Amino acid sequence: KRAGEFAAQFAQETSLGEIDPGAIDETARQALAPFEREFHQADGAYQVQKDLQEMMQDKVGIVRREDEMQAALEGIGALWQRAARVGVDGNREFNPGWHTALDLANLLTVSEAVTRAALERKESRGAQFREDYPEKSAEFAKVNTIVWKDEEGRMQIRREGIPALREDLQKVIEEMK
Repeated sequence: KRAGEFAAQFAQETSLGEIDPGAIDETARQALAPFEREFHQADGAYQVQKDLQEMMQDKVGIVRREDEMQAALEGIGALWQRAARVGVDGNREFNPGWHTALDLANLLTVSEAVTRAALERKESRGAQFREDYPEKSAEFAKVNTIVWKDEEGRMQIRREGIPALREDLQKVIEEMK
C-alpha cells in the first residue's frame, strides 16, 4: 500500500523526461543488428546463453573459489565477443532467437557484476560460500558492495557503508513484528 501511494505521488510530481531521437535510432539499429549478421546455429544466441549458464553454475555457483571466478571473468569476456557476432534468422514477429540475442548483453552484464562482487567479498555469508574464505568477515558486515559501469563501459566496484535505518522505516519494521 505504501509503495503504491508513494509511486502515485512521485508520478504526479514528476514531469516526463526528454527523449533523444538519435538515441532511439541508435537503439533500434543495435536491436536489429543481429538480422544483418550471418546466422550460425552452432554459435547462435541459444548456444551462447547455454554456455554462459553452464559456466556461471560451474564457476560462480553457491560454493565459490577465487581461481574459478577469475576463470569465469575470462569466459565472460570471450562470451561478449561471441555475443557481438550472433546472427539471427527469421523475421521480427515472434522470434525467440532474436529475443535471446537481445537478452545476451543484459545476461553478460549481470553475470560479470555478480562475479566481480563475489570476488570482492573475501568471506562466506548468506548465499555466498567462499571455499577459500570460509568465515564471515566483520569488515563486510558493515558495507554494501556497489558495482557499476563507468563512462567507458568498464565495471567498477566500491564498498559503501550501510547507512543507519531511517526512523520511519524502523517503526514500520517494529509494527510488522
